[in-house]
Amino acid sequence: MHIRENQPLAPYTSIGIGGPARWFAEAASEQEIAEAAEWAQGRGVPLFVLGGGSNLLVSDKGFSGLVLHVAVKGIQRDGGLFRVGAGEDWDHCVEQALGADCAGLECLAGIPGTVGGTPVQNVGAYGQEVASVIDRVRAFDLETRQFTEFQNAECGFAYRRSRFNSTDRGRFIVTRVDYRLTPGGGHTLRYAELQQAMKANRLSRGAANCEPGLKEVADMVRQIRRSKGMLLVDGNPDCRSAGSFFKNPVVREELFQKIAACSDAAPPRFLAGTGSADAGRVKIPAAWLIEQAGFTKGYTMGNAGISSRHTLALINRGGATAAEILALAAEISAAVESQFGIRFEMEPVLVGF
Repeated sequence: MHIRENQPLAPYTSIGIGGPARWFAEAASEQEIAEAAEWAQGRGVPLFVLGGGSNLLVSDKGFSGLVLHVAVKGIQRDGGLFRVGAGEDWDHCVEQALGADCAGLECLAGIPGTVGGTPVQNVGAYGQEVASVIDRVRAFDLETRQFTEFQNAECGFAYRRSRFNSTDRGRFIVTRVDYRLTPGGGHTLRYAELQQAMKANRLSRGAANCEPGLKEVADMVRQIRRSKGMLLVDGNPDCRSAGSFFKNPVVREELFQKIAACSDAAPPRFLAGTGSADAGRVKIPAAWLIEQAGFTKGYTMGNAGISSRHTLALINRGGATAAEILALAAEISAAVESQFGIRFEMEPVLVGF
């Protein structure tokens, strides 16, 4: 394991912002992960685990400890069970599942980042969450210095939450995720925007009466994400973001009805999630709240801005600092809270603040 000093972190993030790491190491095996943890503990320096950098905002001053870039690779398949190294590119994992005609990840195509981040954030989009297909998570415990495995029920999944980013935040380094998919299974097509896009596409091709396959659903999801500037391969300023900057608020029915009664346009509503903690609650799109509070696509504040394609993405227009991004986020949050009584929760992980 090679330790580098003063490594710039901005190139490791999708938003392209952040100062240097005092120390930096890349771990391609579980042994190297354990060695890096031991190195940091022995020197009394903080440790931050870096995956794909797509859900991250690094401080302008950088990080004063050791940044560990997890690069554990490998995909093993046993029927519908996929055992995947935490450092694998997420979309590559989705493609492997589609190639094997296994259902369960098709609506999660095109999401940037690595496999290790999916159970931490309980990644979800267009009607699917990884919580519904994760079989177990293998991780290194920084307290016990041992590798351990968690079954799905032990992960504490809820909307964009898990034990790994809440009660046990910072304790575990994910090294492998096992997904139990359905060979030959049907697609998930419950999200309204995706349903409408699929219907329009199939009507235009004269295939309205045929059931779409998994790959067709995944391709449509990528097409929608591209239209919103949420595919990093596009290479335009709208793609220099940390993805969705705010979580969609999950509120009680009473508050939703209060917002609906006071709004000119009816607010969209969705099921909160698949976890028991989400029962009886309603998810409101953060993008709708932002727009109702007066912020439009393309809004700018210095070198920071809102994507011209998607209100939920805050972008680096070129040369933006982390401070500028946070100032814009604070302005948006204050307006939404003042108008709707909802306090936004940021989705990206903040490092070095």
